[in-house]
Amino acid sequence: MKDRAHDDSMAELFREDPAFATQYLNDVLADGDQADLLVALRQIAQAFGGVPAVAEKSHLNATQLYRALSAEGNPELRSLTAVLKALGMRLAVLPIRHA
Repeated sequence: MKDRAHDDSMAELFREDPAFATQYLNDVLADGDQADLLVALRQIAQAFGGVPAVAEKSHLNATQLYRALSAEGNPELRSLTAVLKALGMRLAVLPIRHA
């Protein structure tokens, strides 16, 4: 049996269950750091046609989007919201629940 890359497996999960993709991003935003967020966005972009398709749908340059979602990337809020919109998602601000 041939092993599949982790990113490929995650992309398949996200493609099969977009609600899971949304929850995963929310969890990463709540608990992770920027690098984790960029990995998750790359995986979700792969699930929905790849970076070139997401770039086209979000009206962003594909090369710049690859760079923004790279391990060293630092996407602007404008780019992040455009990518999320292309993926059928949006940013939201919620209060922190205190225990």
